[in-house]
Amino acid sequence: MYGLINKAVEGLVRSRFGDAAWDRIRARAGLPDEPFVGMEQYPDKTTYDLVGAASAELGAPAESILEEFGVYWVTYTAEAGYGELMRSAGRTFPEFLRNLDQLHTRVRLSFPHLAPPSFSVSEETESTLVLSYYSVRPGLAPLVVGLLRGLGDRFALDVAARSERVEGERPHDRFHVSWSARS
Repeated sequence: MYGLINKAVEGLVRSRFGDAAWDRIRARAGLPDEPFVGMEQYPDKTTYDLVGAASAELGAPAESILEEFGVYWVTYTAEAGYGELMRSAGRTFPEFLRNLDQLHTRVRLSFPHLAPPSFSVSEETESTLVLSYYSVRPGLAPLVVGLLRGLGDRFALDVAARSERVEGERPHDRFHVSWSARS
């Protein structure tokens, strides 16, 4: 994964739990005390180790850490210079979800070695849809739930999502997503 992801994990921890907590998590993950470089590639293991260390240090399940990171990521990327790109992906929540693969194609212009997940939308109604998530990286379904919640914040919606694992020829996670306007 690119350093931008790890920088965002750091930003989440520092903003919610302070610098000392970040230092303990970084040390627990066995990482040197040096900044992540956003455009540099790091082994996926680095990010998984950070999540595991955060889980142990904060006493929260890894799934909760991933979900909160997903919420944080939506705001972080917009503030890290990708806001215009995000705006171009859709004016509504379902439109944005339908355009996720196109968004990742554009991101690859800046991150040529990016191995993004793939998404597809089906069974769409006025306030529900099914989002299928295909990734070579295991265990990230809670992150997608957080991303959906974060996008709900972006579009002023209350979003609920439940996931199920689909095995077979092309294993993936399927999310049953519903939303309503905030009052």
